[in-house]
Amino acid sequence: MPFQGAFITSQNKPYPMRTYKHYIGGKWVASHKTFASYNPATGKALAYFQEGSAEDAEKAIQAAETAYPKWSKVPAPKRGEVLLKAAQIMRKEKERLAKLVVLEMGKVLAEARGDVQEAIDVTEYMAGEGRRLFGHTTKSELPDKFAMTIRSPIGVCGLITPWNFPLAIPAWKAMPALICGNTFVLKPASDTPMLSYELVSILERAGLPKGVANIVTGPGASVGAGIIKSQRVRCISFTGSRETGLWITKNAGIKKIGLELGGKNAIIIMDDADLNLALQGVLWGAFGTTGQRCTATSRVIVHSKVLPKFQKMLVSATAKLRIGSGLDPRTQVGPLINRAAVEKSSKYLEIGKSEGAKLLCGGQLKGPGFFFKPAVFTGVSKGMRIAQEEIFGPVVSLLEARSLVDAIAIANSVTYGLSAAVYTKDIANAFRAIEGIEAGLVYVNSSTTGSEVHLPFGGVKQSGSTREAGIEGINEFSETKTVYVDYSGKLQRAQIDE
Repeated sequence: MPFQGAFITSQNKPYPMRTYKHYIGGKWVASHKTFASYNPATGKALAYFQEGSAEDAEKAIQAAETAYPKWSKVPAPKRGEVLLKAAQIMRKEKERLAKLVVLEMGKVLAEARGDVQEAIDVTEYMAGEGRRLFGHTTKSELPDKFAMTIRSPIGVCGLITPWNFPLAIPAWKAMPALICGNTFVLKPASDTPMLSYELVSILERAGLPKGVANIVTGPGASVGAGIIKSQRVRCISFTGSRETGLWITKNAGIKKIGLELGGKNAIIIMDDADLNLALQGVLWGAFGTTGQRCTATSRVIVHSKVLPKFQKMLVSATAKLRIGSGLDPRTQVGPLINRAAVEKSSKYLEIGKSEGAKLLCGGQLKGPGFFFKPAVFTGVSKGMRIAQEEIFGPVVSLLEARSLVDAIAIANSVTYGLSAAVYTKDIANAFRAIEGIEAGLVYVNSSTTGSEVHLPFGGVKQSGSTREAGIEGINEFSETKTVYVDYSGKLQRAQIDE
């Protein structure tokens, strides 16, 4: 069966509900059981997918391994041409893909368009890397000897992606893997697998040979574990929970591993900050994507001089946010991804209240779909669970700081270190925050979310062990090979011969 657009045609007409199979070596492969993907705004099924096994994962690995020798020998600029054409297709079909993101993930349409644009941007960027893939040259310590480094592909890569950026994150991983000459097996999140099929469909329409990109759907305990434990998989790129990342490091064996594991991100608001600008940053960081970003603002650390005023501003603005289906252009906050996410956010509201924090607004909404009113806590101290644990929902905590030093200490008091921001008009405060905050991403007078594809993305501490995007994306999916050429005509021994 050839690829077809999933659920929405280019004429914006829905397809009948279909059952997807694994896509392995250019062929559709079925498992024994299926599961449904749901529209989080309605709770209704969109399509059915295969509940794969470790055996299915192994078949996909074999297909990727078979395709690897030929694809890795395609000149990198030619591989770049495939990626550039894929970007052009995505640009042409952006609106269709964005509406699919809304239906399957729940984002408001403007954010869904951003998800697709991010995939376009990273695909274009990595296409250009096909003309670079730089190594470097340097002088040898010995005469008549040349030294340089070159980049080599790794082999079969296992890409395990989350549901919150169903097109962008698979593209963030697939495009650098492909431009470096690797093949891959992609296991998308079970909540949002359709966009991964769209991505591979577009790549093959752009000229990617069959077998280079493979998709296996199903549980992490079977499909994911099969990919991670396979010794034929030479590279793992995973975005998801810290607990799963820890399991991967214990079970993957000796291979290249990239982990992006979330955050407990803070915005610091100093007493000289533009409070209206800071408010916009907090609303976007905390409640954009309904708080379901690894860079979402979960803590707002406010100088004591302006805390009362800012608290009133935030609660008033939060109460006015319009909640509903992402397809409604008036909607500002869409649904959470599933029932479990609603229950988790509700649980943390109870935890926060039991710890002595004051809930100013927010909570679960009744009716169809997985909607949750954005929540704001005040009176939060840095040791509370709501100030330490990743909630991954629209729940934000206000914490009081007496100075910049105090604010930085509070920001650093968690095990995560992904993203942080500071709002201030004082350039000295800005640079002290940049230096003192323990995070892979630091923003000044901007929110905690908004990475650009040509710059590295990733965290420190328990937020991960890699950098994606930009040149770091190339580093993640290639090996550095050091080359020495001795044309002296005699044996020369480094560190021994003078």
